[in-house]
Amino acid sequence: MDSEITNNDIVLQRIRSVIERVLHNGKVVARSDNSVNDISPVAINAVQGEALRNWVIKEKAIQTIEIGLAWGLGALHICEGLLTNGDQNAHHITIDPFQHHFKDCGLQLLEEAGVLNFIEHTKTESQIALPKFVSEGRQFDLAFVDGSHLFDRVFLDLIYLGRLVRPRGVIFADDYQAPAVAKAVSFCLSNLGWKIEEMAPSDERHQWVVLRTVHEPIPRSYPHFIDF
Repeated sequence: MDSEITNNDIVLQRIRSVIERVLHNGKVVARSDNSVNDISPVAINAVQGEALRNWVIKEKAIQTIEIGLAWGLGALHICEGLLTNGDQNAHHITIDPFQHHFKDCGLQLLEEAGVLNFIEHTKTESQIALPKFVSEGRQFDLAFVDGSHLFDRVFLDLIYLGRLVRPRGVIFADDYQAPAVAKAVSFCLSNLGWKIEEMAPSDERHQWVVLRTVHEPIPRSYPHFIDF
């Protein structure tokens, strides 16, 4: 047990070291071509990362899923939370068909942090991957949504994640300041009975919101609809 705890602590230190280095530099050097890449404005900031990690810990999450890996800061904070929770069955899924746009730096940083052993990465678009996970009966404790900012895609992400997270599960959504994201969230609040657990102060780049799904779907019969 002591060796397991020691190894866990070492990996946590590696994760924190990578996070601090990348946030301090504001850049990632891609191993593929040695290019220097600015992580702003795509990557989440330190405050949001800490909030994401803390929600993973608060929910005692073991199984997590993320839409949009990008530079990997969200995934690193999620992994930090998962390892802090200390369950040996911790598992995180990242969905990002566009890692090549980021020169695979997200996966690179996860490797540098030593967490690829419990990461499952898929390049399939979320609107295809998520229904597959539903059909497989998968369930997650927490989801992080930071992928497309088109209304239809965010809407589908939320609808399917609502079926994939455990009852009264948490969905942490980035870019709530974007009209398309806010509108998709509004449907879930108005029509599905979800609640806002926490909302970041208004921010023109990265306002996030934490959503709590329902224990059981609320009764809805044709032609139920609440304008959102």
